Amino acid sequence: MRIILFTIVICNYLFSFDYKLEPIKISDNSYYFYGKKEYFSPQNGGNISNSAFIITNKSVIIIDTGTTVEYTKQAIKSIKKITNKPIKYIINTHHHPDHFLGNNAFKKDVKIYATTYTLNEIKNHGDLYITNMAHLIKDASYTTRLRIPTELLNKKSMKFDGYELEFYYLNGHTKDDLVILDRNTKTAYVSDLIFNERALATPHANFKKWIKSLEFMKNLDFKILLPGHGKVEYSKEVIVENIEYLKFIDDLLTNSANEGLDIFEILSEAEIPEKFKNYAMFEEEFERTIINHYPKYEREVRK
Repeated sequence: MRIILFTIVICNYLFSFDYKLEPIKISDNSYYFYGKKEYFSPQNGGNISNSAFIITNKSVIIIDTGTTVEYTKQAIKSIKKITNKPIKYIINTHHHPDHFLGNNAFKKDVKIYATTYTLNEIKNHGDLYITNMAHLIKDASYTTRLRIPTELLNKKSMKFDGYELEFYYLNGHTKDDLVILDRNTKTAYVSDLIFNERALATPHANFKKWIKSLEFMKNLDFKILLPGHGKVEYSKEVIVENIEYLKFIDDLLTNSANEGLDIFEILSEAEIPEKFKNYAMFEEEFERTIINHYPKYEREVRK
């Protein structure tokens, strides 16, 4: 029995990745964990996106749970250093793995909210995301198992132990992108509809719908904006900049298709504004965007 216990302890030690999480305060009762402006790797353990938490009078609400169960376990320990209030509510903003794969770190009585589309995508493809993540980040994903959201989110607002949050059901980055507005602190949690000083990831994007969502967000009443990637912001300029980036990509692909260019010509000859080239991950994300989306623009021209 002692040998078995010793083996379990050693295995847990060997496969434990230290995320060095430090909560960053953004308002009196709100914090976030900053994700690196990088791609998934064994060196960062998949810590590439922001997650956040809100402390209410009676409980804690977590917004997105990161890429691994180990990440979330360490986030929970960091939260408990700030408050003894129970973590009772989780909100998954969309179905990309760096925002929900930590769900299984929580006890079964914790309610996990998501929209119908996000819940179904996690249910149907979550295990594939775990397998893919294991290839990308190796040992850091060792303890990660799928946990599907338990509660459907479809109301304009909800109270969590008396603490009210508003919800806006947008799209563009994916088919279903949730924006959470906390009027108590005038904080907008916009997830991956905004990338701050990092090139936008676009695997499931619809550029025109994304732009429309960002135009809508410009009219929301907030003072603090927490993006899915990049540092917190205190103005709406980052929204304008993301719109400019998306319009640049959309125009480039449209014009290239009309001119009959091939993917190699776009990647080698495109005139790119200097401010975009300075984004973290620009070369990698720009190449992926062109390769993934250009065939759709070519098909449109042929119609």
